[in-house]
Amino acid sequence: MGRLIHRVKAVRLDVGAQRRVVREEALAAEEPLEIRLGHEPFTVSMRTPGDDFDLVAGFLVSEGIIFEPAQLISLRFCAGEDEDGRQTFNVVEAQLRPDVALPLAAAQRHVTTTSACGICGTASIDAVRKSSHYSITAPTDQPLVKAEVLAGLPTELREAQKLFEQTGGVHAAGLFAPDGELLILREDVGRHNAVDKVVGSAFRDARLPLDDTVLQVSGRASFELVQKAAMAGVPVLAAVSAPSSLAVELAREAGVTLVGFSRGRTLNIYTHGDRIGD
Repeated sequence: MGRLIHRVKAVRLDVGAQRRVVREEALAAEEPLEIRLGHEPFTVSMRTPGDDFDLVAGFLVSEGIIFEPAQLISLRFCAGEDEDGRQTFNVVEAQLRPDVALPLAAAQRHVTTTSACGICGTASIDAVRKSSHYSITAPTDQPLVKAEVLAGLPTELREAQKLFEQTGGVHAAGLFAPDGELLILREDVGRHNAVDKVVGSAFRDARLPLDDTVLQVSGRASFELVQKAAMAGVPVLAAVSAPSSLAVELAREAGVTLVGFSRGRTLNIYTHGDRIGD
């Protein structure tokens, strides 16, 4: 597996004291991961190495290609070497069940997906609005999660971020039970990668659909994060920062409860607020 952290020299400038100090800084790694379906290249994603099988599985779920573990026969690292001849672990091959159909847009998606974009390679906006294999059910008479629990999740997420603690340069996604128990945590330079890693971990454990969970993310709630939540059957997505207008629109259509600006004592509920108890 590739390194999670790279150490580099940096000049620390104290403007007030007019002082420069050279010191070593820890940076979160960002490396390309080529995903192959069978022996054919499918896409390249920029990510932080680690939990790569989860990332690939979650990505395939988010793309609507697979939705049950039996459809994914195997995942394996392929040969990939750096200039010094060392294994890079930057190529993962997924073997899918023969009856799994690839989307028509797959042939056009041989592009690099950066750490800032979860759907950059999609051929059209229409193709982005994928249909989930799981229906997000309406809440019962009892709300899914209490507001007090929901408001405390960003703190729980932050305290569990070991890579962020060392580098200050990664996003996080955490899957929580309604009582606030942290079930899965993943970190990555890309917020969409962190979500894919969470979804992929749950998928590989045969836990989808995630219909009794809350997904908390460390940054903003973008369109692709709502889409990924819906594709995994997650009923509540909460973000520390703001959602986009398209994220709110998709959450309303998909039946996802979308929460933004969740910061300890306050939060904004944008869609389907009846899942949240006072």
